[in-house]
Amino acid sequence: MSIALVGLPGSGKSTVGRQLARRLQVPFIDSDHVIEQRIGCSIREFFEREGEECFRDVEQEVVDALTQNGPGVLATGGGTVLRPANREALRSRGQVVYLRSTPEEVFRRLRHDVNRPLLQVADPLTRLRDLFAVRDPLYRETSHFVIETGRPSVSSLVNMVVMQLELASKPPHD
Repeated sequence: MSIALVGLPGSGKSTVGRQLARRLQVPFIDSDHVIEQRIGCSIREFFEREGEECFRDVEQEVVDALTQNGPGVLATGGGTVLRPANREALRSRGQVVYLRSTPEEVFRRLRHDVNRPLLQVADPLTRLRDLFAVRDPLYRETSHFVIETGRPSVSSLVNMVVMQLELASKPPHD
């Protein structure tokens, strides 16, 4: 089974994804890592040098390729859902789980993280609120399940995702 995780940067996609893949005994892939291998530098550098549009083109190629792989857990970049082609590829080729975090939760988690190009701005919380306003409807449109991240531990989140997937795979009672 292919499972993709979507959500704001810092919502736990990579952390939850890694543990979920281990639990399901399938490979874990982080689309951002695949992109960095392909472009040969950090996403931050590429973004600054080539611009967002060029980055989104590479991201779209990578998402298209990764969603055609066999079973696995895919953690996507926070902005992957901005392109309709990515939303379609994710939704039609696997189960998509939206790890929904409020901008405040993400800010609390990431306020000391200097590797997030998104947050290297004067007011990162306002930036996160703006991103959330644009992306939350897109995450919802793309996903089959929404899991509120709130304050549960990573293992609780993994359990919640597994339960949702198991419920979805059971045939309805007649």
